[in-house]
Amino acid sequence: MLKMEGALKRGIEVKRVVFHEITKSAVTRAMESPRDVSETLVNAYLARRALDYLIGFNLSPVLWRKLPGSKSAGRVQSAALRIICDREQEIDAFQSREYWTVEAQLSKDGARSTMSARLTHLNGEKLDQFSLNNELDASSAYKKVSETKLRVGSVKKRLVRRNPVAPYITSTLQQDASAKLGFGPTRTMSIAQQLYEGVKLNNDEQTGLITYMRTDGVQISPDALESIRSLIGTRYGEDYVPAEKRVFVSKVKNAQEAHEAIRPTDIFRLPSSVANVLEEDALQLYSLIWARTVACQLEPSVSRQVSVDVVDDHQNMQLRASSSSISFPGFLVVYKDVEALGKFTEKFQDDDTSGPISDLDQLEAGNSLMLSEVRPTQHFTEPPPRFSEGTLVKRLEELGIGRPSTYAPTLRTLQLRNYVGIDKRRMFPETRGRMVSAFLMHYFPEFSDLAFTANMESQLDDVSAGNALWKDLLREFWPGFHGNVLDAMKVPVEKVVEMLEEVLAKQFFPSTGPGAGDRICPSCKEGKVSVKLSRFGAGYFFGCSRYPDCLFKASMISGEEEESSNDEDSDAPVAQWSNIARPAKVLGVDPATQLQVLMRVGPYGAYVQLGEASKKQKPRRTTLPKGVKSEEVTLQKALELLSYPRELGKHPAEGTPIIVSIGKFGFFLRHRAIIASVPLGVSMEDLSIDKAVEILKGKHVSRRGRRPRKVVAKETDSESTNSSESSPHDGDLSPQHNGLVYQEEQNTQVSQEKQKRKYVRKSSQDSSRERLSQNGVLSNGSDPVVKKRGKGRPRKNVAASELILAQGE
Repeated sequence: MLKMEGALKRGIEVKRVVFHEITKSAVTRAMESPRDVSETLVNAYLARRALDYLIGFNLSPVLWRKLPGSKSAGRVQSAALRIICDREQEIDAFQSREYWTVEAQLSKDGARSTMSARLTHLNGEKLDQFSLNNELDASSAYKKVSETKLRVGSVKKRLVRRNPVAPYITSTLQQDASAKLGFGPTRTMSIAQQLYEGVKLNNDEQTGLITYMRTDGVQISPDALESIRSLIGTRYGEDYVPAEKRVFVSKVKNAQEAHEAIRPTDIFRLPSSVANVLEEDALQLYSLIWARTVACQLEPSVSRQVSVDVVDDHQNMQLRASSSSISFPGFLVVYKDVEALGKFTEKFQDDDTSGPISDLDQLEAGNSLMLSEVRPTQHFTEPPPRFSEGTLVKRLEELGIGRPSTYAPTLRTLQLRNYVGIDKRRMFPETRGRMVSAFLMHYFPEFSDLAFTANMESQLDDVSAGNALWKDLLREFWPGFHGNVLDAMKVPVEKVVEMLEEVLAKQFFPSTGPGAGDRICPSCKEGKVSVKLSRFGAGYFFGCSRYPDCLFKASMISGEEEESSNDEDSDAPVAQWSNIARPAKVLGVDPATQLQVLMRVGPYGAYVQLGEASKKQKPRRTTLPKGVKSEEVTLQKALELLSYPRELGKHPAEGTPIIVSIGKFGFFLRHRAIIASVPLGVSMEDLSIDKAVEILKGKHVSRRGRRPRKVVAKETDSESTNSSESSPHDGDLSPQHNGLVYQEEQNTQVSQEKQKRKYVRKSSQDSSRERLSQNGVLSNGSDPVVKKRGKGRPRKNVAASELILAQGE
């Protein structure tokens, strides 16, 4: 490629060097053993880039025309979006089921401590999850357990070995950083890049701290393995060193394993030793990588488990109690190494719920048990959870979609395109994302199929392995895809609207009760609400079928109300249809006004309202501040919110009122033109006038309206002539004094290029004109002489002593 571009001079030989860590020894070894450039890897790169260009540059214009506002649809991006949308559909379709469990608190005769046992068999039959699916069945089981004498039927003891997991690869690092540190993939990879590039240590030498972080290989170099085993023997003892080196095999589909696993470049460089040169986030991630690398070569942990079956005399009923405790910590010892990991040990602890088993260990078959309490508990099944960024990466990896380097930018693009959002670290599809996914699944079924995308990755790996030709791959892919693009471009917009209404009906028109499915217009009560495209193709919106008689409109996508409303009549009410369809919640009645206090959800979030709206009067409304959940708002809380804005008190120095108000992001103070947010830690009960004045004087304040005019002091002629004489009234600033004259700055209009400097001219005085006339600048009180400055515009020739230069405000 360099030769084709003419970038290579004659006689220059090109070689490839490979190193996995930026250390002096690794780079030196790589330079000593260069290798030829792999043509198959170059071809795989060309094929991957060509496919991404062909898909992106041909599919994106289709979205621009058929789904205005949708910006792109990539190969991996579309697959990830479909996974998120499919999970959301599962959640929407989920129907919760009720089930009950029965637990009993038992104790051995004479023992003070109790053990908890769960009912597993009843009437000689094993219970499954839904065997007790109502309160009546649970009450019957509760009664039978309470009236039965119980004894120990059997005691089972066993040892369970738990092996350590493989060292980190790109995907598992992103998953663990998300679960344990709360880092997203983009943040994780950015910090890992810094650790890979290195920092200056005590010897003032730039040193990389970890190996290359974009990898799907779990192997570790032999030298590094020897170092890890040496550290384990020295730090934790020979009992923790396994007899043989532990070797891992990648479980990732289509793993290339071109690089080794992510590990510290020097395992003897403990996290605590670099705490003074790394920032907090970088230190956390380095500690996580260090602990995982050491743990993978430690002995397995050993747990001792005890299970006790409790039965009645006729063995028609059975309960089970179990517990476990750690006999040998094995690899878990590294996660409790406070000296190495410092304060991060709690974050890195594995989910180990083992507790003491001494009570169960003392039981023997035939021991009678005393029943102290029986507790039936109601449960409901929960829908499948939404994907976090870490679990989505894991899912993509399981399906064999994408490469380690594509996960972080793909998830970031989905958020930037407003296709998905994140709430409490969980990803959910936005309305636009659902529309894009539905469009692709309907008009590009083969391309949007997850198996197709995974198979494409396999074919690209075949190219990198030299088992396939990259141009043949493109020739096979292009005709079918290009035909789909041409067919989709011919689809009328009306057909797209019908498809969206059919596929996304539940989201667009949520069920709010009987009769809601007919989509009656909330404005005229006669027409039918349907999806429409704005006049100039700016986007989709909801409108009434009786337009133009009814001007009702509602935005499909939050934040695009103005975009859709500008194309039609400006008098049309604009709102979010999904929120309009949601009925108002009555919280109670205001004792003072006897009006209903309502909870509503509008285009910009939830708010409380006093009374109903009318043509003559707009009701009092207050937005819920950030952090306040709508389901937690009571009548008392709503009345408190509706009492704002209110006066806190008078300013001690100026005597003007200080107002407390509620905004989108919480409480804020307003004093004259100054606005300041109330810090999160300050409650309204503790907010005093002195505290409010302190907040208003802080750095993070804003100002509304015009700024006060500046007052400019200037010497007069009488002062300049008598400057050498002392005055008995030094410091007197009265208007009669001949020393100082105050003049307000004039508000002159200047062009944008001259905003930084303003020239203010003093009003002419007779004495000044006479003096200027003598100097030849002005004569007989005429206007200033106009002179040209080269090719620029004319400028008035004004004496320097008559100008006051004021810097731009």
